[in-house]
Amino acid sequence: MSESKGWALVTGASSGIGAVYAKRLAAQGYNLVLVARRQDRLEELARQLEAQHRVRVQALAADLASDAGLRRVEERIAAANGLALLVNNAGFGIRELFHESDRDRQEEMHRLHVIATVRLTHAALPGMLARRAGAIVNVSSVAAFAPSPWNTSYGATKTWMNSFSEAVAGEIKACGAPIRVQALCPGYTYSEFHDVMGVDRKLVPGFWWMSSEAVVEASLRGLERNQLIVVPGWHYRLLVLFLRAIPRSLLLGLSATFARRIRKRMTRAGK
Repeated sequence: MSESKGWALVTGASSGIGAVYAKRLAAQGYNLVLVARRQDRLEELARQLEAQHRVRVQALAADLASDAGLRRVEERIAAANGLALLVNNAGFGIRELFHESDRDRQEEMHRLHVIATVRLTHAALPGMLARRAGAIVNVSSVAAFAPSPWNTSYGATKTWMNSFSEAVAGEIKACGAPIRVQALCPGYTYSEFHDVMGVDRKLVPGFWWMSSEAVVEASLRGLERNQLIVVPGWHYRLLVLFLRAIPRSLLLGLSATFARRIRKRMTRAGK
């Protein structure tokens, strides 16, 4: 084994952005704990990374929307001999009207995006503060900057994630500890995420799509620069500037117009 930079724990590591984080961090010399529900995918990725980069990789199957799954990961964090990096990446979207969607599925999203982020961050920070070293990345979304019709809870939980990251970063700064916190806010990304939601990629212009590799590269580059909010892609950074600049009333009006267009499109499609 080569000299390690310490342990990094990545949630949602079985595919997409999470899997790319795992590959990039292993290449940088981190030992890894990979967390997701699909044990077979995690073990396959773990074998691949150990063979390629001579680091230690552990596959930890856990459903982070459940108390039992969260306890398993919290216990692993507590047992880690110096957790250097936590990546809260696990998440999903729902492409339905809020009042017509399954309530349990909505609650699951809040548990995964909010409660899991709270508990894993809370588990990781004491050790990082004691060592005065470490970093936390919370994978948020461009959807955090505007209401998200047809994916209401997703945008709401990502808005919370940005605010949470900013507040935690402020507390850490007040403690005088050099621990970095980042909220990563990607837009449309090539991964299984939108496929699971049932999003037709043909309906989104090609220039809006980014690769998972480009998103993770922006995140790690921002982490080196201690950037709190990272928005990958110049076009998305312009979009965020626009969303932050316009009056809230206009933004809500645009959101309602967007919602009506989606409803008409789905009605014509028989959904």
